[in-house]
Amino acid sequence: METNLVAEAIKFMVLGMGIVFLFLIIMVYALKLQAKIIGKYFPQGETPTPTKPRTTEASKDKTAKIAAIVAAVQHHKNLKG
Repeated sequence: METNLVAEAIKFMVLGMGIVFLFLIIMVYALKLQAKIIGKYFPQGETPTPTKPRTTEASKDKTAKIAAIVAAVQHHKNLKG
């Protein structure tokens, strides 16, 4: 019994690609269903308004440290040429 290897390969290729395509279609519909369910139970309503951040000593120290680091890097770059 002689089998045509090319025909067998094409058969397996079509079967594999068909399964992947079917899986992708199922996944798209599952994600659409999931989006509807999430939208139903968690509607996008009011978003909380951001409050003005308070300036504290810690944030001022942090800002000063960042400024010092930036200045040091600039100075180092200027020394290199």
